[in-house]
Amino acid sequence: MKKKIAVGISGGVDSAVSAYLLKKQGYDVIGVFMKNWEETDENGVCTADQDFEDVRRTCEVLDIPYYSVNFSKEYWDRVFTVFLEEYKKGRTPNPDVLCNKEIKFRAFLDYCMEIGCENIATGHYCRVSRLGGNRLLKGRDERKDQSYFLCALSGDQLARVEFPVGGYTKEYVRDIAREAGIPVADKKNSTGVCFIGERNFRKFLQGYLPAQPGEIRTHKGEYIGQHIGLMYYTLGQRRGLNIGGRGTGERWFVVEKDLKNNILYVEQGEDSPELYSHVIIVNDFNFINPVEYKEFDCMAKFRYRQPDQKVHVYVENNSVLIDTYEKQRAVTPGQYAVLYSGDECLGGGQVDTIFE
Repeated sequence: MKKKIAVGISGGVDSAVSAYLLKKQGYDVIGVFMKNWEETDENGVCTADQDFEDVRRTCEVLDIPYYSVNFSKEYWDRVFTVFLEEYKKGRTPNPDVLCNKEIKFRAFLDYCMEIGCENIATGHYCRVSRLGGNRLLKGRDERKDQSYFLCALSGDQLARVEFPVGGYTKEYVRDIAREAGIPVADKKNSTGVCFIGERNFRKFLQGYLPAQPGEIRTHKGEYIGQHIGLMYYTLGQRRGLNIGGRGTGERWFVVEKDLKNNILYVEQGEDSPELYSHVIIVNDFNFINPVEYKEFDCMAKFRYRQPDQKVHVYVENNSVLIDTYEKQRAVTPGQYAVLYSGDECLGGGQVDTIFE
């Protein structure tokens, strides 16, 4: 009997090719489309409806059954409300990490097990090694590697997951799709956070959180101007500050957010010392698999596109102190610190505190 596997099929080329490859390998493949957000975009269009039409066309070409499941309530409760709470705290959250943990590899996984599937698959660019447990590895295409966004998963979750395109480049995946006659072979990559898409972020956020304007100052106390609400700024930001014609003429950067007094602190110069830190504390760190040592060297990323940084790590219970060998620019509370040993993603957690 063929092994039954459910592919989280999104309407894009990566999940479509994942389904195609698994069918070629002899799996009994079904496509499952997840609807996680009910709202329409600025033009009144529900992009989920458009994506589901692409799912329908793709699955018909592949000759596999397909279903739609609505996780909007789970997404609101487990992801979006957390996203809003983080912004209220003046932090900069990454909802994609939480979506993977709570929806794509929990709610979706549970649903697929209930309908009789033995495993699930997605179009993520990463890999799983079954040697010595279930270990998450970077995708072979360094430009598309998505292991950073899967850092909150567990080894138990990975035990039932396949990533069929994780060993390929994006260009090769599109070539496979074209040769197979998959209708989304040249579909544009999705951009932005799933529930915001390409809409104006500030306008979107204003619909859920009231903005509280306040002062912009330097650490010396100089009044620079007014901000439109601390939640719209992140450390290291230089665009959208509307500051000019002052001081040295260098660009201004956000260096601190004082939530208690509603003050946005800025300094001039890209190399302003206030932007740099080398000690990062994560109080709720997720190790995908248990680590053997309480102190070790490894590599880290503090944002998705960042090259790996050499660090020394101290582990105590669920807390991790990361001491970087080189000072890091604009590490921001709420963002994820993710640890690597070679190609293996050890895990990650939200940055809580930074020190110079």
